[in-house]
Amino acid sequence: MQIELPNYFLADLQEEAILKPSLITEACQTIKSNRAKYLLERSTQSIITVLHNLGQSWLDEGNPYKKIAIQNCIETTGFPEQVLLKGLDWFFEQLTSQNLEELIVQDLGHIQRLDELTPSSASFFSRRYAIATGPELIAHITAGNIPNPTLMSMVLGLLTRSAQFIKCPKGKSLIPRLFAHSLREIEPKLASCIEIAEWEGGTEDLESVLFHEADCITATGSNESIEKIRSKIPVTKKLILYGTKLSFAYIARESLTRFQAKQLVKLAADDITAWNQLGCLSPHVIYVEAGAPVSGEQFAEMLAEELEKREAVEPRGKIPIKESSAIASRRAFYEIRAANLPDTKLWCSERSTSWTVVYENNPLFQPSCLNRFIYVKSVPDIHTTLQQAVSIQGLVSTVGLAAPTSKAKEIVLALAQWGVSRVCPLGHMQRPPLAWRHDGRPSLAELVNWTDWEP
Repeated sequence: MQIELPNYFLADLQEEAILKPSLITEACQTIKSNRAKYLLERSTQSIITVLHNLGQSWLDEGNPYKKIAIQNCIETTGFPEQVLLKGLDWFFEQLTSQNLEELIVQDLGHIQRLDELTPSSASFFSRRYAIATGPELIAHITAGNIPNPTLMSMVLGLLTRSAQFIKCPKGKSLIPRLFAHSLREIEPKLASCIEIAEWEGGTEDLESVLFHEADCITATGSNESIEKIRSKIPVTKKLILYGTKLSFAYIARESLTRFQAKQLVKLAADDITAWNQLGCLSPHVIYVEAGAPVSGEQFAEMLAEELEKREAVEPRGKIPIKESSAIASRRAFYEIRAANLPDTKLWCSERSTSWTVVYENNPLFQPSCLNRFIYVKSVPDIHTTLQQAVSIQGLVSTVGLAAPTSKAKEIVLALAQWGVSRVCPLGHMQRPPLAWRHDGRPSLAELVNWTDWEP
């Protein structure tokens, strides 16, 4: 379907030929000038109100920008309507005044820290004051696999009152553009501080002028692409990088009763189908403690049945031939293993690669080829799990946990000491709260510079 949006951002023009270094420089200088005129003097509370209203408007089924996103979802995002709609709703449900205020207080210590000099501690006798200021221009280098991280980066940039240049991979700018256009409809002056463009990563002439103009560069992507970006950034620039991360789920034996098993299966399926398992927060493996009333193999079989049901109502959709071939190859390997080893089982969709469940008694961590391909593995306890996952220690973002409260704390402490930055309930792995610490780091606090005053 033809997308009809006014040519307000560079990415609206859809013509790569117009992107020249001089145009990138001019765009950066324009949004910096607009920032000085329209954004710098805005109060934090007024920006929070705008973002809250924007989030609420995207939850309305009649939102015209949401309709465009859904109508063009396959061609421009690769996700079917149900997958995209659920993922966007999860994000905009979090974009509320309360959550934004919580984020600011959590990361900066005071709701007015971005507005004025405020006491550096809660003590009445504090002798030091501080204010946090955002960069003049942030350049966001986005990954493009799922849209929510880019939207969150734009929200953070608005809170810090920074001009923002969002660079998207070729063909992946639709959702950020729609977000910016919807902002322009209610607050055109704030939207004038944002520019969006798309080009292939590694386009040296465009990126060099962008990096020159920006005070802060954020980049999300594969470790390989992150290393390439790192090598191009002068040491005088602030650089915030988010590379490849992996996630897994863990189910304690006390939680896997016959009564609870069906609900846990549905929650696990939520995590697997969210963004088709393509985000860093998606599980590659579900570890199931042995000795439960429902065995790991039984859980895997139930999960396969649930994924088959989900395919009927929330289809995965088509994927590139290369990715489909990888799934087919991996399936063939496990079909042979399952035929020869009693502790290996395979369930999969017929005549398609839409979903795959592999059960193994071997606890060794195995990266999934994603697109709803999940491993279920039996383990005796959390310590064995971590020993068998040592190859990814330091690379784990999220663990989805199902465990009784009495045992959960012990598991979370073990995960924390091992280096996991986020533990959440099973079923919420791809639904982080707005104030979550991305990769264990304070997302808002990393952007700002601090000025302390000692009167």
